[in-house]
Amino acid sequence: MIRNLPEKWDVEVDLVAIGSGGAGLAAAITAQDHGLTSLVLERSDEVGGVTAYSMGEVWIPGNHLERELGIEDSPESGFRYVKSLSMGYGDERAMLNQSIHGPVALKYFEDTIGLKMEVTRNFPDYYFPHNNDAVAEGRYLEVEPFPAEALGEWQHKTRLTPHLPAGFTHHDIFRGGGLANMLGWDYELLADRISKDLRCLGPGLAAYFVKGALDRGIPLYTGTSAEELIGDGERIVGVRAVRGGEPLFIKANRGVVIAVSGYERNHDLAKTLSNVLEPVSMVMSTVDGAHFRLAGPVGARIARVPDPANLGIHMPGEEHDNGAPLWRGSLPFLGLPHTIVVNRAGRRFANEAFYRSVYYAVDAVDGATQTHPNYPCWAVIDSQARGKYPFGSFMPGEDLPEGLAVKGETLAELAQKIGVDPQGLEQTVARFNGFAEAGEDPDFKRGTYPWGAAMTGDLNHKPNPNLGTLEQGPFYAVELKRMGGGGITGTGLLADHHCRVMGWNDKPIDGLYVAGNSMARLDTGAVMQSGISNARGMTHGYLVGRHAAGKPSDLLERKLESGPALA
Repeated sequence: MIRNLPEKWDVEVDLVAIGSGGAGLAAAITAQDHGLTSLVLERSDEVGGVTAYSMGEVWIPGNHLERELGIEDSPESGFRYVKSLSMGYGDERAMLNQSIHGPVALKYFEDTIGLKMEVTRNFPDYYFPHNNDAVAEGRYLEVEPFPAEALGEWQHKTRLTPHLPAGFTHHDIFRGGGLANMLGWDYELLADRISKDLRCLGPGLAAYFVKGALDRGIPLYTGTSAEELIGDGERIVGVRAVRGGEPLFIKANRGVVIAVSGYERNHDLAKTLSNVLEPVSMVMSTVDGAHFRLAGPVGARIARVPDPANLGIHMPGEEHDNGAPLWRGSLPFLGLPHTIVVNRAGRRFANEAFYRSVYYAVDAVDGATQTHPNYPCWAVIDSQARGKYPFGSFMPGEDLPEGLAVKGETLAELAQKIGVDPQGLEQTVARFNGFAEAGEDPDFKRGTYPWGAAMTGDLNHKPNPNLGTLEQGPFYAVELKRMGGGGITGTGLLADHHCRVMGWNDKPIDGLYVAGNSMARLDTGAVMQSGISNARGMTHGYLVGRHAAGKPSDLLERKLESGPALA
């Protein structure tokens, strides 16, 4: 253990949370509620973190809101679901710990900070009906619109998102025809919510937790970079930070929790820890792996599971505040009718309407040639799709500009322009058109996942929301870039069931905790179910706050003693 005590401390509290997303705020709030004093450090000028960039989904099996609607479910079923899809990369105790504490943390924050959530109706688990423990609805939760003026002076310092209409709930989007039918959305409702600054989705979720911290008088230090953990030779006792260009030494009597999300904006870490060769990212520049920089020198152990890969698109002219390109996820567009994804051979290689299929296939390696046969890859779109559906920020009927798309009057011309085998593309489209007319895709089962229909398809399109022919020119191709998972990365700090960071000696590092996307995803393994990341952050924060206050949860121990929970 390091010993690097300062001559004097500038600030003294019990718990320091590094990062102001849902995980860090949840830890600070829970600690404060259990008799401690808390402080939150945020490197950027806005609070809310990656939580505010998300769709705000919180996935919790066996939650009380399900029961109130008469939906049958249980934490044990959620555990079995995650375990069955983890591919052996998860840790059973960690998966069970999340399953049993998720509903508890949800109820806790409802009761203490006034968090208002509701079940997103008719929104299935990813693998429904292909998994026995998947459910058709009930596990997905989202916040009721939050009145941001309640944040007072923090209203305009609490992060919004450039990716989604923060004035809509999932219900509003689905009621308007889904992501595919933006022209049918209720823009009067959206305008009213925006004028009143009523925040939904990720910005709304983040705002509830910011308000919870403000109500407790928890200081939120923005523009403050945590530079180094401080130890006394036996445990972590504080943080050296920089604020306004000046050093700031903060004593943490009970501990420090690292909750800074992932590392995908750090190209070197994305390449060496996630094997992403040309990474792009949809999140803010501060998501650069600070958890490794801070915890590495004190002997923190890391662990890796398969990454939740993504594919990104860049709309010409869209940039972050710092001038870096703003990348958007391509998820909502790849599974639309009249759209396919192909590799250099002009071949489809996955189920475009189910991102868990297409994104893993992108990373496939051909050992005979030492190449990635499916990367680079392109979304190929015909004029039917351009007439009906949005693509990124371009509305139906708008021509896709140079810099985003390549245009060809025929498939052969398009293939030649982008360096794809023309004969392969023509054969692929002809085969796919037959599938589209029949409404079934025997090659990759596109259109057989109800989640994919809801999030990437056109529910008004028959006979299959995800299948439509490509036969009307001109045709367009958009190159897709390998992108991180919105702050969710495959490698993180290893922790025990109290969220204490583990050392390479397999013992907890006293005084050091980790929460949210900074923690290794041993509680999910290879599976990524949207909403589980926000649920993890909320749950980890709850567990950290209790343990730091000397009141650790014993639910896992009691569960293991009561029966064969891991069977």
